[in-house]
Amino acid sequence: MIIGFGFGDPVQSILMLLLTSLLSYVIFRSLRNGRREKQDPLLLREQRKQYYYAQRQRAREYAREFDLTDEEIEHRLDEEFNKMF
Repeated sequence: MIIGFGFGDPVQSILMLLLTSLLSYVIFRSLRNGRREKQDPLLLREQRKQYYYAQRQRAREYAREFDLTDEEIEHRLDEEFNKMF
């Protein structure tokens, strides 16, 4: 997000907008880097690894649940519509 303001003649306005956007960017980067330096890279790597393992497991569960033959799809539809009506 760029925070900026400008007033006066066009050159001064553009200069002020560029300056305030640069200031916003520097503040954003300093806040963002502050959070990253506090985390241990090995811990972060392990967290990401666990996240990917969990996502892989979820994908396998969904594949098992929804990898259906045509007959199984028809059977599920029959069950759903029998419950409704």
